[in-house]
Amino acid sequence: MEPINIVKSVITPLDRKNVDTDQIISKEFLKRIERTGFGKYLFYHWRYDENGNENPDFVLNKPEYKGSQILVAQDNFGCGSSREHAPWAILDYGFRVIIAPSFADIFHNNCFKNGILPVKLKEEEVDEILAKGLQKPYTVEVNLTEQTVTGEDGAVYHFNIDPYYKEMLLNGWDEIALTFKYEDKIKAYEEKRIVFK
Repeated sequence: MEPINIVKSVITPLDRKNVDTDQIISKEFLKRIERTGFGKYLFYHWRYDENGNENPDFVLNKPEYKGSQILVAQDNFGCGSSREHAPWAILDYGFRVIIAPSFADIFHNNCFKNGILPVKLKEEEVDEILAKGLQKPYTVEVNLTEQTVTGEDGAVYHFNIDPYYKEMLLNGWDEIALTFKYEDKIKAYEEKRIVFK
């Protein structure tokens, strides 16, 4: 995984609650076996009409948000089924950070496992950021080391994160890479086990 620490970007304000994993990546796009290539299907039924034409009113299709790396949404983001394709699609599209008041537990854990930083802020803080981003393009800097979100207007918001996940994201480790940190100890244990057989 790519390490993550400071992400500075215009936000994409997705002012919706209870965005479930089927809305993030619809079931008809789950046939791929790779982790890549899902970004073009992110929020597909909101981004496109029944003829495959872009919906100009949907936030991802607005030119001022192109290239955004920070998605801001409302409560209970990532609810629904436990499909890991949802964070794959979000990351493949280009988002590295998601800010919301709350996340579904499985989705929240899957974000960390795939190199996405899910930031929980208070509901009123998220409302404030969304309002600014919906009014005009609004840039924020997310600093994982400092655990802050800083707006272009100087507004600062603080978030908490489990130290275990913080270390993983800062170093770009997935759980397999984390296991290799202990390769010497694992090898020593295995060698002892062979001796005692």
